Parts: sequence; structure tokens; C-alpha cells
Amino acid sequence: MKKEYINLDLDSALSNQHSVLLAGVDEAGRGALFGPVVAAAVILPPAALPELVTCQVRDSKQLSSYRRQQLAEKICLLAVDWRVGFASTAEIDSINILQASLLAMKRAVTKLKVTPELCLVDGNQPIKNLALPQQTLVKGDERSLVIAAASIVAKVWRDDLILRLAAKYPMYDLVSNKGYGTARHLQALQHYGPSRLHRLSFRPCQVRVMEIGVGE
Repeated sequence: MKKEYINLDLDSALSNQHSVLLAGVDEAGRGALFGPVVAAAVILPPAALPELVTCQVRDSKQLSSYRRQQLAEKICLLAVDWRVGFASTAEIDSINILQASLLAMKRAVTKLKVTPELCLVDGNQPIKNLALPQQTLVKGDERSLVIAAASIVAKVWRDDLILRLAAKYPMYDLVSNKGYGTARHLQALQHYGPSRLHRLSFRPCQVRVMEIGVGE
């Protein structure tokens, strides 16, 4: 399969030849059944952009786990600032996954110590009540370097969290599926029922337990 790499045209145009400080904002874990949805906000210095293009930074879903980890470390080292925010399982169930994703994005942006002049937000939904200029970008993680960088940081941060939680919930095969609805994960839900970190508003988690559920 041909891999598409990001060039600097879009980021350069939006930053007006790098005179505007851009923050890329993206989330990870929106489609998972277990755990929080996580967002990252990343501000990259103009001088770092060509290097990251050379390193083939792109949408995190197109990268191996090992390569994502490598790139996340480089991105965080080069970034002017980067922060992570998340929305809990309880918040996802309370306000729905879309609103929880936007809330996680807002939390990531508001944690930034450096104030960006424009936030590039992946998707078509603006972040509510954000006191900063923002621009949504459909498939932004495929079109913008700063959004792709944010997608990598969010994905690596969330995966690391799920791996830590996997020791407490070994029956769900979280090491392999990172909380997503694989066949083994769905079978475990049928057998054990959902844990307290499963998203009960998601249909696959609304199961009749075959045996006594773990509950916690």
C-alpha cells in the first residue's frame, strides 16, 4: 500500500510563513470500548518542521507501535510545548464520546504554558468555549504536520496508560487490543462482563454476563 507523507504547504500557509504560532490538536481512543479518550496539543517550532517531515511524521494510525514511540519522543523533545488531556469513562458515558473527545482536546489546549495564536483541530467539530482562535480540519492528521504530531503523542500516551491498566484487567487482552473491540475482547466481555473502566454507553459493553462478572 502506498504511504502518503505530509508536506509543509498547509502548515506554512496557515502560519503565514511561520509568523503565527500553531498548535495541533488531536485525540486517540475515540472508538475504544475501554478507558479514557485522550487528546494532545502540540506546538512545534518552525525550524523543526522540515526535520519531522524527513522523519516521515504522519497520521499515527499509519505507523507501527515502535515507530510511534520513537517519533513521540522526538516530537516532545523538539516541541515548544505539548500537553495531554483526557476525559474519563464516566464522562464519556455521561456526555457521549463526541463531547468527551472535545472536552479532552480543550483540557489539553488549556494546559499549554505557551499560548498558540491558532489551534488546528482534527475533524469538523470546533472545541466548545475555547478562548483561542481555532480552525477545524477534516482528516487533519493526514494533511497537517502539527496535527499528525498531536495524534502520535496522544496515541502513545494512551497506549502507555492502557498497558499499565492491563495488569489489573488481564482477562480483556488489553495488551494486544489497547481497549478496542477485538474478537477476544468481545468474548471476554461476554464471559466476565464489563469492568468499571469500560464504556457502558457503548453497545458491545451492554452484555448479559455468561458467568459472574468481575465488576471492578
